[in-house]
Amino acid sequence: MRFVFFIHSAVSDWNHGNAHFIRGLMSSLTRMGHEVVSWEPRRAWSLENLLADHGIGPVVDFARGYPEIVVRTYDADGPGLAEELREATAGADVVIVHEWNTPRVVNTLAEVTRGGGALRIFHDTHHRPWSQPEAIAQFDLAAYDGVLAFGDVLRDIYRERFGVERAWTFHEAADAVRFRPLDRPRTQDVVWIGNWGDEERTQELRAFWLDSARRFPELRWVAHGVRYPEYALEELRDAGVEFRGWAPSLTVPEVFAASRATLHVPRRAYVQALAGIPTIRVFEALACGIPLVSAPWLDAEGLFRPGDYVVAETPAEMASELHRFCTDEDARREQAARGLETILARHTCDHRAAQLLGVVEELGAAGSAGSIAHSEAACT
Repeated sequence: MRFVFFIHSAVSDWNHGNAHFIRGLMSSLTRMGHEVVSWEPRRAWSLENLLADHGIGPVVDFARGYPEIVVRTYDADGPGLAEELREATAGADVVIVHEWNTPRVVNTLAEVTRGGGALRIFHDTHHRPWSQPEAIAQFDLAAYDGVLAFGDVLRDIYRERFGVERAWTFHEAADAVRFRPLDRPRTQDVVWIGNWGDEERTQELRAFWLDSARRFPELRWVAHGVRYPEYALEELRDAGVEFRGWAPSLTVPEVFAASRATLHVPRRAYVQALAGIPTIRVFEALACGIPLVSAPWLDAEGLFRPGDYVVAETPAEMASELHRFCTDEDARREQAARGLETILARHTCDHRAAQLLGVVEELGAAGSAGSIAHSEAACT
Protein backbone atom coordinates (compact mmCIF):
# COMPACT_ATOMS: atom_id res chain seq x y z
CA MET A 1 0.00 0.00 0.00
CA ARG A 2 0.99 3.61 -0.46
CA PHE A 3 0.90 5.64 2.77
CA VAL A 4 1.10 9.42 2.57
CA PHE A 5 1.76 11.24 5.85
CA PHE A 6 1.26 14.94 6.51
CA ILE A 7 3.18 15.91 9.64
CA HIS A 8 4.89 18.96 11.07
CA SER A 9 8.35 17.60 10.28
CA ALA A 10 10.09 14.28 9.87
CA VAL A 11 13.43 16.00 9.34
CA SER A 12 13.52 17.92 12.64
CA ASP A 13 12.95 16.70 16.18
CA TRP A 14 13.96 20.04 17.74
CA ASN A 15 11.26 20.51 20.41
CA HIS A 16 9.24 18.04 18.37
CA GLY A 17 8.82 14.75 20.19
CA ASN A 18 6.14 13.60 17.76
CA ALA A 19 8.86 13.09 15.17
CA HIS A 20 10.45 10.25 17.15
CA PHE A 21 7.43 7.97 16.97
CA ILE A 22 6.21 8.94 13.51
CA ARG A 23 9.66 8.37 12.02
CA GLY A 24 9.72 4.94 13.61
CA LEU A 25 6.21 4.16 12.40
CA MET A 26 7.05 5.13 8.83
CA SER A 27 10.26 3.14 9.01
CA SER A 28 8.38 0.06 10.20
CA LEU A 29 5.85 0.37 7.38
CA THR A 30 8.62 0.52 4.79
CA ARG A 31 10.27 -2.59 6.24
CA MET A 32 6.92 -4.33 5.90
CA GLY A 33 6.98 -3.59 2.18
CA HIS A 34 4.75 -0.52 2.00
CA GLU A 35 5.52 2.71 0.18
CA VAL A 36 5.68 5.72 2.49
CA VAL A 37 6.03 9.42 1.72
CA SER A 38 6.19 12.14 4.39
CA TRP A 39 5.00 15.62 3.47
CA GLU A 40 5.81 18.64 5.62
CA PRO A 41 5.53 22.42 5.23
CA ARG A 42 8.62 24.12 3.83
CA ARG A 43 8.91 26.53 6.74
CA ALA A 44 8.14 24.15 9.58
CA TRP A 45 8.68 25.87 12.93
CA SER A 46 10.77 23.03 14.36
CA LEU A 47 13.05 22.86 11.33
CA GLU A 48 13.50 26.63 11.22
CA ASN A 49 14.64 26.64 14.84
CA LEU A 50 16.88 23.64 14.26
CA LEU A 51 18.65 25.33 11.35
CA ALA A 52 19.00 28.58 13.27
CA ASP A 53 20.56 26.87 16.30
CA HIS A 54 22.52 24.00 14.76
CA GLY A 55 22.85 24.51 11.03
CA ILE A 56 22.47 21.85 8.37
CA GLY A 57 24.35 19.08 10.22
CA PRO A 58 21.33 17.48 11.95
CA VAL A 59 19.43 17.47 8.65
CA VAL A 60 22.25 15.49 7.05
CA ASP A 61 22.27 13.16 10.07
CA PHE A 62 18.55 12.54 9.64
CA ALA A 63 19.00 11.60 5.99
CA ARG A 64 21.76 9.18 6.93
CA GLY A 65 19.86 7.75 9.89
CA TYR A 66 16.55 7.29 8.06
CA PRO A 67 17.45 6.65 4.42
CA GLU A 68 14.17 4.81 3.89
CA ILE A 69 11.99 7.85 4.72
CA VAL A 70 11.09 9.90 1.65
CA VAL A 71 10.41 13.53 2.58
CA ARG A 72 8.67 16.06 0.37
CA THR A 73 7.70 19.65 1.14
CA TYR A 74 4.84 21.93 0.19
CA ASP A 75 3.85 25.56 0.73
CA ALA A 76 1.30 25.45 3.52
CA ASP A 77 0.56 29.17 3.21
CA GLY A 78 0.55 29.56 -0.57
CA PRO A 79 -2.37 30.18 -2.91
CA GLY A 80 -1.77 26.87 -4.68
CA LEU A 81 -2.21 24.70 -1.59
CA ALA A 82 -5.15 22.69 -2.90
CA GLU A 83 -3.36 21.75 -6.11
CA GLU A 84 -0.16 20.83 -4.24
CA LEU A 85 -2.07 18.59 -1.84
CA ARG A 86 -4.06 17.02 -4.66
CA GLU A 87 -0.82 16.07 -6.40
CA ALA A 88 0.75 14.89 -3.13
CA THR A 89 -2.09 12.48 -2.42
CA ALA A 90 -2.44 11.13 -5.95
CA GLY A 91 -2.29 7.35 -5.89
CA ALA A 92 -2.42 7.13 -2.10
CA ASP A 93 -4.16 4.24 -0.42
CA VAL A 94 -3.98 5.81 3.05
CA VAL A 95 -3.54 9.48 3.96
CA ILE A 96 -2.55 10.11 7.58
CA VAL A 97 -2.83 13.69 8.82
CA HIS A 98 -1.25 14.65 12.13
CA GLU A 99 -2.94 17.15 14.42
CA TRP A 100 0.07 19.51 14.29
CA ASN A 101 -1.15 20.93 10.99
CA THR A 102 -3.12 24.10 10.43
CA PRO A 103 -6.89 23.88 10.01
CA ARG A 104 -6.37 25.07 6.45
CA VAL A 105 -4.12 22.11 5.64
CA VAL A 106 -6.29 19.56 7.45
CA ASN A 107 -9.49 20.78 5.84
CA THR A 108 -8.01 21.25 2.37
CA LEU A 109 -6.72 17.68 2.49
CA ALA A 110 -10.22 16.54 3.33
CA GLU A 111 -11.56 18.40 0.31
CA VAL A 112 -9.03 17.28 -2.29
CA THR A 113 -9.18 13.61 -1.27
CA ARG A 114 -12.96 13.39 -1.09
CA GLY A 115 -14.19 10.60 -3.34
CA GLY A 116 -10.68 9.64 -4.36
CA GLY A 117 -10.63 6.20 -2.82
CA ALA A 118 -7.92 6.80 -0.22
CA LEU A 119 -8.64 6.27 3.45
CA ARG A 120 -8.19 9.51 5.41
CA ILE A 121 -7.03 9.11 9.02
CA PHE A 122 -6.50 11.90 11.55
CA HIS A 123 -3.73 11.24 14.09
CA ASP A 124 -3.55 13.04 17.45
CA THR A 125 -0.64 12.91 19.91
CA HIS A 126 -1.44 15.96 22.04
CA HIS A 127 -3.74 16.96 24.87
CA ARG A 128 -5.52 19.70 22.90
CA PRO A 129 -8.84 17.82 22.58
CA TRP A 130 -9.03 18.19 26.36
CA SER A 131 -7.14 21.45 26.95
CA GLN A 132 -8.11 23.40 23.80
CA PRO A 133 -11.22 21.81 22.30
CA GLU A 134 -11.89 24.98 20.34
CA ALA A 135 -8.70 24.33 18.35
CA ILE A 136 -9.76 20.79 17.42
CA ALA A 137 -13.24 22.05 16.52
CA GLN A 138 -11.67 23.94 13.61
CA PHE A 139 -10.83 20.64 11.89
CA ASP A 140 -13.36 19.03 9.55
CA LEU A 141 -13.16 15.68 11.31
CA ALA A 142 -16.41 14.50 9.75
CA ALA A 143 -14.57 14.27 6.43
CA TYR A 144 -12.08 11.75 7.83
CA ASP A 145 -12.60 8.02 7.95
CA GLY A 146 -11.10 7.54 11.40
CA VAL A 147 -9.15 9.09 14.24
CA LEU A 148 -6.11 7.67 16.02
CA ALA A 149 -5.72 9.13 19.52
CA PHE A 150 -2.82 8.30 21.82
CA GLY A 151 -4.90 7.32 24.84
CA ASP A 152 -8.29 5.93 25.83
CA VAL A 153 -9.34 9.16 27.47
CA LEU A 154 -8.60 11.19 24.32
CA ARG A 155 -10.28 8.59 22.14
CA ASP A 156 -13.38 8.95 24.29
CA ILE A 157 -13.23 12.75 24.02
CA TYR A 158 -13.21 12.45 20.25
CA ARG A 159 -16.23 10.18 20.38
CA GLU A 160 -18.26 12.09 22.94
CA ARG A 161 -17.31 15.73 22.35
CA PHE A 162 -16.58 15.74 18.63
CA GLY A 163 -19.00 13.06 17.43
CA VAL A 164 -16.28 10.81 16.01
CA GLU A 165 -17.40 7.20 16.18
CA ARG A 166 -14.51 5.53 14.39
CA ALA A 167 -11.77 6.34 16.86
CA TRP A 168 -8.98 4.08 18.05
CA THR A 169 -6.48 4.28 20.87
CA PHE A 170 -3.08 4.41 19.20
CA HIS A 171 -0.23 4.90 21.65
CA GLU A 172 3.23 6.02 20.75
CA ALA A 173 6.03 3.45 20.97
CA ALA A 174 9.78 3.00 20.71
CA ASP A 175 11.64 2.71 17.44
CA ALA A 176 13.46 -0.38 18.67
CA VAL A 177 15.73 -0.47 15.62
CA ARG A 178 17.38 2.73 16.78
CA PHE A 179 16.45 2.93 20.47
CA ARG A 180 18.21 -0.09 21.91
CA PRO A 181 20.71 -0.89 24.68
CA LEU A 182 24.30 0.03 23.86
CA ASP A 183 27.41 -1.11 25.68
CA ARG A 184 29.15 2.12 26.67
CA PRO A 185 31.18 3.34 29.67
CA ARG A 186 29.03 5.05 32.31
CA THR A 187 30.27 8.63 32.37
CA GLN A 188 27.30 10.19 34.19
CA ASP A 189 24.78 9.12 36.77
CA VAL A 190 21.31 10.60 36.24
CA VAL A 191 20.20 12.07 32.93
CA TRP A 192 17.08 14.07 32.20
CA ILE A 193 16.05 14.51 28.56
CA GLY A 194 13.17 16.90 28.08
CA ASN A 195 12.06 20.49 28.13
CA TRP A 196 11.21 22.73 31.03
CA GLY A 197 7.54 22.25 30.19
CA ASP A 198 5.95 25.64 29.51
CA GLU A 199 4.83 25.88 33.15
CA GLU A 200 2.97 22.56 32.81
CA ARG A 201 5.26 20.82 35.32
CA THR A 202 7.63 23.45 36.72
CA GLN A 203 6.92 22.77 40.38
CA GLU A 204 7.15 19.03 39.82
CA LEU A 205 10.54 19.37 38.12
CA ARG A 206 11.84 21.36 41.05
CA ALA A 207 10.55 18.90 43.63
CA PHE A 208 11.32 15.56 42.00
CA TRP A 209 14.38 16.39 39.91
CA LEU A 210 16.29 19.39 41.22
CA ASP A 211 15.71 18.58 44.88
CA SER A 212 16.99 15.05 44.19
CA ALA A 213 20.15 16.53 42.73
CA ARG A 214 20.63 18.64 45.82
CA ARG A 215 20.19 15.60 48.08
CA PHE A 216 22.97 13.69 46.32
CA PRO A 217 25.55 16.19 45.06
CA GLU A 218 28.13 13.41 44.77
CA LEU A 219 26.24 12.03 41.74
CA ARG A 220 26.74 13.49 38.28
CA TRP A 221 23.48 15.00 37.04
CA VAL A 222 23.06 15.90 33.36
CA ALA A 223 20.20 17.52 31.42
CA HIS A 224 19.36 17.82 27.73
CA GLY A 225 16.59 19.90 26.21
CA VAL A 226 15.60 23.17 24.58
CA ARG A 227 13.57 26.25 25.44
CA TYR A 228 14.86 26.56 29.00
CA PRO A 229 14.31 30.12 30.25
CA GLU A 230 17.26 31.77 31.95
CA TYR A 231 15.74 31.37 35.40
CA ALA A 232 15.47 27.61 34.81
CA LEU A 233 19.10 27.37 33.70
CA GLU A 234 20.09 29.22 36.86
CA GLU A 235 18.08 26.75 38.96
CA LEU A 236 19.85 23.86 37.24
CA ARG A 237 23.24 25.37 38.01
CA ASP A 238 22.27 25.96 41.62
CA ALA A 239 21.19 22.30 41.93
CA GLY A 240 24.42 21.02 40.42
CA VAL A 241 22.86 19.83 37.15
CA GLU A 242 25.00 20.17 34.03
CA PHE A 243 22.95 21.47 31.10
CA ARG A 244 24.08 20.25 27.69
CA GLY A 245 21.35 21.59 25.42
CA TRP A 246 19.49 19.77 22.69
CA ALA A 247 20.12 16.07 22.14
CA PRO A 248 19.11 14.95 18.63
CA SER A 249 16.84 11.94 18.76
CA LEU A 250 19.39 9.75 16.99
CA THR A 251 21.94 10.45 19.75
CA VAL A 252 19.62 9.66 22.66
CA PRO A 253 20.52 5.94 22.84
CA GLU A 254 24.16 6.97 23.33
CA VAL A 255 23.14 9.44 26.04
CA PHE A 256 21.14 6.79 27.89
CA ALA A 257 23.95 4.25 27.49
CA ALA A 258 26.36 6.63 29.21
CA SER A 259 23.98 7.08 32.17
CA ARG A 260 22.97 4.92 35.12
CA ALA A 261 19.37 6.10 35.52
CA THR A 262 16.81 8.52 34.17
CA LEU A 263 13.58 10.03 35.45
CA HIS A 264 10.10 10.79 34.15
CA VAL A 265 8.19 13.87 35.31
CA PRO A 266 4.90 13.95 33.39
CA ARG A 267 3.15 17.16 32.53
CA ARG A 268 0.28 17.96 34.84
CA ALA A 269 -2.39 17.25 32.22
CA TYR A 270 -1.30 13.61 31.98
CA VAL A 271 -1.51 13.21 35.74
CA GLN A 272 -4.71 15.04 36.59
CA ALA A 273 -7.03 14.52 33.62
CA LEU A 274 -5.42 12.28 31.00
CA ALA A 275 -4.17 9.34 33.01
CA GLY A 276 -2.81 6.45 31.01
CA ILE A 277 -0.82 8.44 28.45
CA PRO A 278 2.95 8.20 28.92
CA THR A 279 5.39 10.40 27.07
CA ILE A 280 7.51 9.00 24.25
CA ARG A 281 10.52 9.17 26.58
CA VAL A 282 9.12 6.37 28.74
CA PHE A 283 9.03 3.99 25.79
CA GLU A 284 12.42 5.12 24.53
CA ALA A 285 14.20 4.97 27.88
CA LEU A 286 12.97 1.46 28.61
CA ALA A 287 13.89 0.39 25.08
CA CYS A 288 17.43 1.62 25.70
CA GLY A 289 17.75 -0.50 28.83
CA ILE A 290 18.07 2.23 31.44
CA PRO A 291 16.24 2.22 34.80
CA LEU A 292 13.42 4.75 34.83
CA VAL A 293 12.02 6.37 37.98
CA SER A 294 8.75 8.24 37.49
CA ALA A 295 7.03 10.93 39.48
CA PRO A 296 3.42 9.93 40.26
CA TRP A 297 1.64 8.82 37.10
CA LEU A 298 -1.21 6.35 36.74
CA ASP A 299 -0.85 3.65 34.10
CA ALA A 300 -4.62 3.54 33.72
CA GLU A 301 -4.52 1.40 30.59
CA GLY A 302 -2.11 -1.23 31.88
CA LEU A 303 0.53 -0.56 29.25
CA PHE A 304 3.28 -1.79 31.55
CA ARG A 305 3.72 -4.50 34.15
CA PRO A 306 4.17 -3.43 37.76
CA GLY A 307 7.89 -2.99 38.22
CA ASP A 308 8.80 -2.20 34.61
CA TYR A 309 9.70 1.21 35.98
CA VAL A 310 9.71 2.57 39.52
CA VAL A 311 7.08 5.05 40.72
CA ALA A 312 8.29 7.55 43.30
CA GLU A 313 5.33 8.87 45.24
CA THR A 314 7.36 11.62 46.92
CA PRO A 315 10.45 13.67 46.06
CA ALA A 316 12.33 11.83 48.80
CA GLU A 317 11.49 8.49 47.17
CA MET A 318 12.64 9.81 43.80
CA ALA A 319 16.02 10.80 45.21
CA SER A 320 16.41 7.50 47.05
CA GLU A 321 15.53 5.32 44.04
CA LEU A 322 17.79 7.23 41.68
CA HIS A 323 20.63 6.94 44.16
CA ARG A 324 19.99 3.19 44.46
CA PHE A 325 20.32 2.60 40.73
CA CYS A 326 23.46 4.71 40.61
CA THR A 327 25.16 2.74 43.38
CA ASP A 328 23.80 -0.81 42.96
CA GLU A 329 24.82 -2.33 39.64
CA ASP A 330 22.81 -5.52 40.13
CA ALA A 331 19.63 -3.55 40.83
CA ARG A 332 20.31 -1.37 37.81
CA ARG A 333 20.73 -4.34 35.46
CA GLU A 334 17.66 -6.15 36.77
CA GLN A 335 15.48 -3.06 36.43
CA ALA A 336 16.76 -2.30 32.94
CA ALA A 337 16.10 -5.83 31.71
CA ARG A 338 12.54 -5.84 33.02
CA GLY A 339 11.52 -2.63 31.27
CA LEU A 340 13.19 -3.65 28.02
CA GLU A 341 11.35 -6.97 28.02
CA THR A 342 7.95 -5.26 28.03
CA ILE A 343 8.91 -2.81 25.29
CA LEU A 344 10.07 -5.58 22.97
CA ALA A 345 6.95 -7.61 23.71
CA ARG A 346 4.34 -4.85 23.32
CA HIS A 347 5.53 -1.35 22.52
CA THR A 348 7.72 -1.09 19.43
CA CYS A 349 6.92 0.81 16.26
CA ASP A 350 6.53 -2.55 14.55
CA HIS A 351 3.67 -3.30 16.95
CA ARG A 352 2.01 0.02 16.13
CA ALA A 353 2.51 -0.45 12.39
CA ALA A 354 0.75 -3.80 12.64
CA GLN A 355 -2.06 -2.14 14.60
CA LEU A 356 -2.35 0.58 11.95
CA LEU A 357 -2.63 -2.03 9.22
CA GLY A 358 -5.43 -3.62 11.23
CA VAL A 359 -7.26 -0.30 11.40
CA VAL A 360 -6.82 0.17 7.66
CA GLU A 361 -8.18 -3.31 7.03
CA GLU A 362 -11.17 -2.64 9.26
CA LEU A 363 -11.93 0.66 7.57
CA GLY A 364 -11.57 -0.92 4.16
CA ALA A 365 -13.88 -3.77 5.09
CA ALA A 366 -16.43 -1.24 6.30
CA GLY A 367 -16.34 0.46 2.90
CA SER A 368 -15.06 3.75 4.23
CA ALA A 369 -13.48 6.63 2.34
CA GLY A 370 -16.52 8.53 3.50
CA SER A 371 -17.65 10.24 6.65
CA ILE A 372 -17.02 9.02 10.17
CA ALA A 373 -19.90 11.00 11.54
CA HIS A 374 -22.53 8.37 10.79
CA SER A 375 -20.54 5.16 11.09
CA GLU A 376 -20.81 2.26 13.46
CA ALA A 377 -19.09 2.48 16.82
CA ALA A 378 -15.44 1.53 16.59
CA CYS A 379 -13.57 -0.97 18.66
CA THR A 380 -10.42 0.12 20.44
